[in-house]
Amino acid sequence: MASYEKAIESYKKAVTTAASVAASAMLLRGVVNELVPHEVRDFIFSGIHDLRSCMSSQHTIVIEQTEGYANNQIYEAAKLYLATRINTNMRRLRVSRVNETKSMLISMEEGEEMVDVYEGTEFKWQLVCRETSSGTSSNGNFRQIEVRSFELGFHKKHKEKALYSYLPFILARAKELKQEDRALKLYMNDDDSWYPIDLHHPSTFDTLAMDTELKKAVMDDLSKFVKRKDYYKRIGKAWKRGYLLYGPPGTGKSSLIAAMANYLKFDIYDLELTEIRCNNDLRQLLIGMSNKSILVIEDIDCTINIQQKGKNEDQNTSNNDKVTLSGLLNFVDGLWSTSGEERIIVFTTNYKERLDPALLRPGRMDMHIHMSYCGIDAFRVLASNYHAINDHKLFPEIEGLITEVEIAPAAVAEELMRSDDTDAALQGLLDFLKAKRNGKNEDKVEEQNVEDG
Repeated sequence: MASYEKAIESYKKAVTTAASVAASAMLLRGVVNELVPHEVRDFIFSGIHDLRSCMSSQHTIVIEQTEGYANNQIYEAAKLYLATRINTNMRRLRVSRVNETKSMLISMEEGEEMVDVYEGTEFKWQLVCRETSSGTSSNGNFRQIEVRSFELGFHKKHKEKALYSYLPFILARAKELKQEDRALKLYMNDDDSWYPIDLHHPSTFDTLAMDTELKKAVMDDLSKFVKRKDYYKRIGKAWKRGYLLYGPPGTGKSSLIAAMANYLKFDIYDLELTEIRCNNDLRQLLIGMSNKSILVIEDIDCTINIQQKGKNEDQNTSNNDKVTLSGLLNFVDGLWSTSGEERIIVFTTNYKERLDPALLRPGRMDMHIHMSYCGIDAFRVLASNYHAINDHKLFPEIEGLITEVEIAPAAVAEELMRSDDTDAALQGLLDFLKAKRNGKNEDKVEEQNVEDG
């Protein structure tokens, strides 16, 4: 009982002491507020705050959502970056999506914290929300506006890394994420203007029916190109790359272009030269293209023939009133080629031998890609695409015939699409290939009989 009474007495003393300290603090604050000028008061409190900051090993960077009336790009970049690092086990998460073309964005909710490790250093992030008064509403009252900010905490010895390495890294990574998630555009020309529509072509290098080694060579070339900005600047060349796609119809030239766009996240500008009146309009269109884009001129042999024919039919018309081959080539590798950067130029043709030698000169089309008839690699990709199979008892016979006959990947795809039943589709393709081979042999026999006759 005596020990219990002593405990009670100690508790009373502690409460009394705490109350006395609190009362003294309140009294002191009141005296200071009454007697000390606010300039001196602010100086004292600022000194105390600075002293506490000097003694603390933790530093904090505050990243407000807005700066004046403008959005803070660092805040937006941090939000996008942290969405890729978020821990979904957090108690509270914020989920949003702007439109159907965008993926879901998962972000922190107010008061949540997360730790991100960058080059072995821990950085702690916290989302802070506060309300502030701004202006007046229609009824004369102040409006309450929610102000959001990220607080980035770290040990003071990492301040230089945070400011000059970590935050720039976040800005660069956010730029990449935006590029990956944006909706691609397909532009068509009318006179000297571009008109865009959304590009929804599903072709990728995974689904592209193409020789495996050639496909890898194209992918490697594209990957190297987008990483060589400093290299092109150092050697004094425009940051562009030219590809000539040639081969029979139905061999996948358009699908390859779409796969390139989806791989790089580049917009496509489909240039129809026959719709352009003169070289000046052509230049207007070409300088109106965005960076990170692919300029496509399909069937270039046909287009150039039309232009030359038009020029020959009207001898009294000035060359300035017509689109000429030289006007086009001046954009490919002349002075106008520097009007943008990180651009790809693609010409397609079914007949490479018909092209003007000026188009084939070294330095204009950097890579010539032969889109050939369907081979074994292309057939297996198509079989996987249309029937989700990697092997079948009919594969050896089909592959043997594919090496004998010339058949475009588009024709193989058409046969595989005729039935949802895998066995029936493959048997139909096999019969089609046999008929094509027999027809080819019959043509040879007929040619031989004619020669013998």
